[in-house]
Amino acid sequence: MMKTTKEKIEEIQINGYQIDFGNVFNHAFENYKKIALYAGLMIFVFAILIGFIAGGIVIFTFGVSALNQKMLEDLRVENFTGMHLAIYIILGILFNCLLAPFSAGLIKMAHSAEKDEEFHVSTVFEYYKNPYFQELVIATFLLTIFTTGLSEMFKLVDIEIVGALFSAVISFFTFLTIPLIIFGNLKAIDALKSSMIIVSKQPLVLLGLLIVSGIASLVGFIGCCIGIFFTIPFMYSMYYAIYTSIVGIDSENDSE
Repeated sequence: MMKTTKEKIEEIQINGYQIDFGNVFNHAFENYKKIALYAGLMIFVFAILIGFIAGGIVIFTFGVSALNQKMLEDLRVENFTGMHLAIYIILGILFNCLLAPFSAGLIKMAHSAEKDEEFHVSTVFEYYKNPYFQELVIATFLLTIFTTGLSEMFKLVDIEIVGALFSAVISFFTFLTIPLIIFGNLKAIDALKSSMIIVSKQPLVLLGLLIVSGIASLVGFIGCCIGIFFTIPFMYSMYYAIYTSIVGIDSENDSE
């Protein structure tokens, strides 16, 4: 009888797990080669779309005059007060919530590549529907609210670096939340807790893998900056490789 994801997490909490840095890295790289071009194109198109939407929001909120250089400098976050700061925070939370299902789609693309299944544009946007959309949004909303609150709190006492550090630590310990939702079928809160349990058992190895994959993703800036869109997918392949090496994906837990 196959173990459920919750049962696996309980076992990990008690006994821990072993993970091999080299095997996981190689797994992520081989998977990345299968999705690099298609995923890169999807990220590129999505970035352009977000750029147009952001420009439209700026024009709608501040007027066409916001497009000149002086106004753009005035639109720096540190210059925001009152209503403009509130709008910025709300839009930031909304953006993160709407981005989560897209990230989930890229991880699902890595899964499809692993199984030698075809993937399409619909694969990337597969999780913009329930039940996954709801859980992804809830998890992202809670994380964003918490990290934003911390950042603003430390900003008030002029130690922003501490707030940034705490936010980075929280992001690290919860980076497996998305695969736990889409592959493990966990609810948002359970996925957040489970991610923290998993990461806490092997933090140094996992941090090393994420740092290496992050550096590899930034290689796209060399030469032509547009290359970054085609190296970023390596990070999502790494998330997938880490998740499968620790938790695994059983057919009955596999997202449809």
